[in-house]
Amino acid sequence: MSETRRYDDAVDAIKSAILQSQCDAARSVNEKQLKLYYGIGKYISLNSRKGFWGKGAIDAISERLDKELPGLKGFSVRNLRYMRTFYEEWAMLDNTPIENVENADLAQACAKSPEKAQLTIWNALVPNFKSLSLDTFLSIGFSHHRLILSKVKETDARIFYINKSAAEKYSYDALEKSIARDDYHHQGALPNNFHRTLPAAEQARRALIAFKDEYLLDYINVEELNIRDRQDVDERVVENAMIHNIKNFILTFGKDFAFIRNQYHLEAFGEDQYIDLLFFNRELNCLVAVELKTGKFKTSYLGQLQGYLSVLDGFERKPHENPAIGLILCKDMNKSFVDYVIQDYSRPMGVATYKTSKDMSEELRRALPDIEDLRKLLDERPN
Repeated sequence: MSETRRYDDAVDAIKSAILQSQCDAARSVNEKQLKLYYGIGKYISLNSRKGFWGKGAIDAISERLDKELPGLKGFSVRNLRYMRTFYEEWAMLDNTPIENVENADLAQACAKSPEKAQLTIWNALVPNFKSLSLDTFLSIGFSHHRLILSKVKETDARIFYINKSAAEKYSYDALEKSIARDDYHHQGALPNNFHRTLPAAEQARRALIAFKDEYLLDYINVEELNIRDRQDVDERVVENAMIHNIKNFILTFGKDFAFIRNQYHLEAFGEDQYIDLLFFNRELNCLVAVELKTGKFKTSYLGQLQGYLSVLDGFERKPHENPAIGLILCKDMNKSFVDYVIQDYSRPMGVATYKTSKDMSEELRRALPDIEDLRKLLDERPN
C-alpha cells in the first residue's frame, strides 16, 4: 500500500470518528436541554398554577436569572412560559417514581439498573404511545417541539410530526411546511389496491405509508409560467414545472424517493410508451411510475397505468426488486368511486390529488414562501 493511500485511510478513519463524536455530542446536548426544559416547565407549572407564586412571578424570575447569570440565553419570560407549556402538554409522559410502579418485577429491575429505569418506565407506563419512543422524543430540538405544540392540537398528530421530524431530520422550516401541508391527515388515505396486489402484507403497509391522498405542490404557480393562452396549461407544463423544482418535488413525496427521469421511454413488442415521471423508492425497493393528469379522474387512467406497470415488471425490474407501483396524480376525484373501481386491477396502484399554489387558501399561501423566494433558491443552486 502506498504512503498516500495509508494517509487517505487514516484521514477517513479519523474524520469518521470526529463526525460521529460531533453527532453524539449534539444529540447528548439536545437531550439534556429537553430534559432541563421539561423539568423547569414542571417546576414552574406546579408553583404558578396552584397559586404558590404571585402574579408576575415568571417575569421576576426571568429578570433575576438575567442579572445573576449575565449572557444566559433561552430563559426569557416567553421561553419560560414555553417550558411550562412543554411540560403541561406532555405531562402524561412525566416519569413515575419506581416505588409507585405496580409491577414489582419491573420496579426491582429498574432499581438494579438505574440507567435503564427511565426508558423502562416510559415503555411500561405509556402503552398508548407505542409509536413514540423516548429516544425519538428527545432527538428533535425544543424549537421543533414548540412549533408542533403551537400548530398541532391532536396528540396522535403531534406524535406523527415528532416521528417524521426525527426520521427525516427536518429543519424547522421543513417541519413548518409539513404541518402547513397537513401531512398527518393526508397520510395513507389514498384509494388503492395495495393489499390485494402486493405479495406481502408488510409491503402493502409500507406502500400505504409511502403515499398521501393529496400533494401540495406549492412551488408550482401557473400564473408565473408566462403562458400566452391559459388553455395551454396542460400536463406537460405542470410536469416541466415539477422537473424544474425537482428537489422540492422529491421532498414533497418523501426522503426515500429517488428521481429517475420524466417521460421515461418504455419499448416492448414494437410499441413505444412514455411514463410521465419515474422514481425508485428505497424503502419499498421498487420502481414507482407517476402519471400526471390535470383534470378529474377517469377510469381509463387505470388501464393506461396498469399497462406501464406490466412492461416495467417484465422488461425493467431487477431480480432483487419488488413489483413496480403506480400512482395517478389528478386534480380531482370521487374517492369512493375510485376506491371501488381500482380493486378490479391486478397491478398495485393508487390515486391521489394535488394542488398548486393558485389552488391554496390565502391563509396557507401566507404560511409558505412566495415565488420570488423560490426563484432565488433555485438561482443559487450549484450547477
